[in-house]
Amino acid sequence: MTNRNGDKVLWMLAGLGIGAGVALLFAPKTGRETRRYLKHIAEEGRDKVVETGEEVFEKGKEVYERGKAVVDDAMEYVDRGRRAMFR
Repeated sequence: MTNRNGDKVLWMLAGLGIGAGVALLFAPKTGRETRRYLKHIAEEGRDKVVETGEEVFEKGKEVYERGKAVVDDAMEYVDRGRRAMFR
């Protein structure tokens, strides 16, 4: 499932790149205006990547904490079993 999502993202980025290239070829704006526009779009993209990265990081922390709690609980049961077995 993750691989399919990754493929979709790659195709979307490829489409965006091709679309941007075609738009530049047929742009009615001057070079300076186009550069400003591209700078603005790049900044928006950077902000979105940072935001998404922060969200992924937070989700990762949550998953880590849940996993750690499960392992801690499992270790507690193992310790109880050892103590019960060697009494």
